Amino acid sequence: MKKVSILDLGRMKAEEEKITMLTAYDYPLARLIDAAGCDVILVGDSAGNVIHGHANTLPITMDEMIAHTRAVARAVDRALVVGDMPFMSYQASHEDARRNAGRFLKEGGAAAVKIEGGANMAETIRAIADIDIPVMAHIGLTPQSIHRMGGYKVQGRGEAQREKLLADARAIQDAGAFAVVLEVVPAAAAAEITKELSIPTIGIGAGPDCDGQVLVVNDLLGLMGDFRPKFVKRYTDLGSEISRAVGEFLKEVREGEFPAEEHCFD
Repeated sequence: MKKVSILDLGRMKAEEEKITMLTAYDYPLARLIDAAGCDVILVGDSAGNVIHGHANTLPITMDEMIAHTRAVARAVDRALVVGDMPFMSYQASHEDARRNAGRFLKEGGAAAVKIEGGANMAETIRAIADIDIPVMAHIGLTPQSIHRMGGYKVQGRGEAQREKLLADARAIQDAGAFAVVLEVVPAAAAAEITKELSIPTIGIGAGPDCDGQVLVVNDLLGLMGDFRPKFVKRYTDLGSEISRAVGEFLKEVREGEFPAEEHCFD
């Protein structure tokens, strides 16, 4: 089976073939997502929220992200695996950025990394790309900047914000990013950026005109309870199904119905 590469994503944009991307954090789910034919698997720092239970993405560490990435990479035959660089793994210096990006490839088995930020991170993107590590950029709502942004708010509304978003997009492309995630931005602004850039755009809450779409898989599967951002479509409700199955197990154990004869050894 041929692995998806960053060149394939560029070709898909040129041929107007939509790119699919989902998050994964462990071996079993990554295996299923890959077998279904997903093009890109992002080992997101959203693991901080959906796996480790933090209030935001800031606390997750490099070592935790490498462990998640290694598990995902072992499961994948086809998809491009992208490791999400956590907070303070690339902001302090270009040396830090290069070293930590390299860890995602060398220790984690990823093929690329993702970092948040636009023009302010252009030189960091360039520093990583210059040592032949592919970089996916991320602009718009950047969760690692939650305190500056004052929460999870739409970015790019109004002429000044739209121009800044466009400037960020141009800067990260010029710096050598191979693709960019556009998160929670007006659909019209995302369409404008997608038309202007030669690199693929992958939207999350950014309308239908991006070159691809990404969701956090736990949101898609209904594993996050009542948490449901506007941009999320819940394709199933595994949370309720898991609760039902666990409840049935507890009932059968308590009533002596499990294990039955067929579950026992002579």
